Amino acid sequence: MGNTNNIAAAPRKKRGFFENIVRYRTLILMCIPAIVFFFLFSYMPLPGIWVAFVKYNYGKGIFGSKFIGLQNFEFLASSGKLLTLTKNTILYNLAFILLGNLLAIIMAILLNEMQAKLFKKISQTMMFLPYFISQVLVGVLVFNLLNYDTGFVNGILDILGMEKWQPYADPHVWPVLLVVIYLWQQTGYNSVVYFAAICGIDAEIIEASKVDGANAFQRIRYIILPSLKPTIIILLLFALGGIVKGNFGLFYNIVGTNSLLYDTTDIIETFVYRATMTDFNFSTASAVGLYQSIVGFVIVMVVNGVIKKIDPEYSLF
Repeated sequence: MGNTNNIAAAPRKKRGFFENIVRYRTLILMCIPAIVFFFLFSYMPLPGIWVAFVKYNYGKGIFGSKFIGLQNFEFLASSGKLLTLTKNTILYNLAFILLGNLLAIIMAILLNEMQAKLFKKISQTMMFLPYFISQVLVGVLVFNLLNYDTGFVNGILDILGMEKWQPYADPHVWPVLLVVIYLWQQTGYNSVVYFAAICGIDAEIIEASKVDGANAFQRIRYIILPSLKPTIIILLLFALGGIVKGNFGLFYNIVGTNSLLYDTTDIIETFVYRATMTDFNFSTASAVGLYQSIVGFVIVMVVNGVIKKIDPEYSLF
C-alpha cells in the first residue's frame, strides 16, 4: 500500500507573460503613466543621438546630413578647456551632492526631533520656500546683494567705513558663494525625502528605545541613521549619474557672461550654450550631451559595482 506522503509534489507550472499581465493588471495600470513618460521622453528621442555624428543640415534633417564621425567630439578637446570644464562641473556637483545630502539629513533629523507641531510646520515651510524661487530671481537677488556700486553688502561696508568688496572681479570667492546659494535653495526640498524615510521607521522601535533609557543622540545614531542608509545610498547613486551635468540655471543666471569668473565658474553647460548660441552648432551640443551621458553611466556602473562588492543589499542592481 503506497504512502501518498512520499509522492513528490508536482512542480508548479510557470506562468506565461500574458498570465502575469492579467494577474498583476492593477499594478501595471498604476505604472502606465510612468512607462508612457519614459517612453516618450527617454526612449523615443534616442535616434536623435545621431546628430552628434553628423554635420547637421537644416534642409536635409538628421539622417540626411553628412556623416563626419567623431569630429564633433573634438570641439571641447580642441578648445583646450575640456579638462577645466569637466573638473569644474564634477567638483561643483560633488560639493552639491555631499554637502546637500548631509545638510538635508541633518535638517530632517532636527525636524523629526521637534516637539512643537506648529513650529515644525512653520520651519518646514520656510525651508521649502526657496526651492520655488526662480533661478532668474535668485540671480537678481544675488546681484542686488553683491553689486559693487549699489549692493546691500557694499552699502553696509561703506557705512562702516570699510573698503568695498568686488566679488564680480574675483573668481576665487565664487566656488564658495555658488555652493552656499545652492544649499540655501535646495536643502529644504532635499530634506523631504529623508524626513519621509524617518517617518516610516516603526514607532514601536523608537518607543522601546526610550523605555530602555536611550537619549536623543543614541536614537539618532543607532536607529535613525541605520534606517536611512538604504535611502542615502540610492539617492547618492542617482545623483552620481548626473555628476557631469551642471546646474545651468544656477550658473548662468548668477554668473552670466562675466568672463572674469570663467576660470572657476565655467561648466560644460554654460560653455556649450555660449558656443551654440554664437555658432548655432547643434551637432556639437549633441556630442557634448552624449559625452556627459556616457561618463555619467560609467560612474554609476562603477560606484554600483563597488557597493555591490561591499554590501549587495544596497546596490541598484
